[in-house]
Amino acid sequence: MKELVLLIARALVDSPEQVEVREIAGEKATVLELKVADGDRGKIIGKEGRIVKAIRIIVNSASAKLNKRATVEVIE
Repeated sequence: MKELVLLIARALVDSPEQVEVREIAGEKATVLELKVADGDRGKIIGKEGRIVKAIRIIVNSASAKLNKRATVEVIE
């Protein structure tokens, strides 16, 4: 999942070298913390949060196929 989020985020931002994803595994779910440069945060979130919502849908679909749960959080 981490590689999937990295691939999507790096394709969207102007500074792909500053994209970081941290994976935190819990008992029931995995949390993926996405950190980007300050100027790129708006590109990841999108208008009314549409882009980050789409990223979350893709990650949820991919993790469901593996019988796991994963969520994506954008860190400031």
